[in-house]
Amino acid sequence: MSATEASDSDSSGSPSTYNLAFVISDGSDCTPKWNDEYALANSTVKSRISQLKEDGATVRVSFGGASGKELASTCASASKLAAAYAKALDAADSTQADFDIEGDELTDSDSVALRSEAIALLQKERSDLEVSFTLPVMPSGLDSDSLALLESANKYDVQVSTVNLMTMNYGESYTGDMGDYALTSAKAAHTQLKKVFGLSDAGAWQGMALTSMIGVNDIDNETFTLSDAAQVREFSLEKGIAWVSMWSTFRDRQCSAGSSGNDDAATNCSGVKQSSGAFGVAFAG
Repeated sequence: MSATEASDSDSSGSPSTYNLAFVISDGSDCTPKWNDEYALANSTVKSRISQLKEDGATVRVSFGGASGKELASTCASASKLAAAYAKALDAADSTQADFDIEGDELTDSDSVALRSEAIALLQKERSDLEVSFTLPVMPSGLDSDSLALLESANKYDVQVSTVNLMTMNYGESYTGDMGDYALTSAKAAHTQLKKVFGLSDAGAWQGMALTSMIGVNDIDNETFTLSDAAQVREFSLEKGIAWVSMWSTFRDRQCSAGSSGNDDAATNCSGVKQSSGAFGVAFAG
């Protein structure tokens, strides 16, 4: 969800935690900013975070995302990178850090290693820091780059609490049921997480989260429906999965007439027929 703007559906389903997106580089150096635009101490951001906490939720700072420069690609050393992450966490008064790594950042082995080293340094300073990685997934599971990132985290002794799977945007060859694809992806990744982290069946489920792109996805013919959300929630409860979430609260409403076609993913509405906040309620149950 946005770190600067509130959505009418933010509180739908009474979320326990909000992922605030995204802290990245200001574009030139190791200075962390919200969406490379807003300073960490920006009054609008601080007010937003305070309100979310007053409403009873915790805040997870999400670093990275699909746009801009992730800090690991601009910071010159692990210590400087750890300090940049720390500044953002302190500004949000958060003990939860998510690293949303995708695109070119996922294939850059140097930044992957630097990030792992920096996170490990940060966890040595902050024993209560919970770290999650948000990674793309396919019905066949995590790809080799995502697995290499997790192996890198292991190498540097990063304590990973959760691997958050982006169950969305699979590709043009996937035109079936998005709820089924989410479950198939989770099952494939479960086998991989058991191996990477040496976990039991239950441990691998508990170390997994699922985030779906609600409504019309960015790929033609991929639409995640309210019934898909209910299916994912039921599966998550059955398996003991850490959490389910969605991209994003701004999209959890029906588009106004003419603002979005069935194969055109909008940033501020789902593209499907729904009541406002219905996906948040469906995920919460």
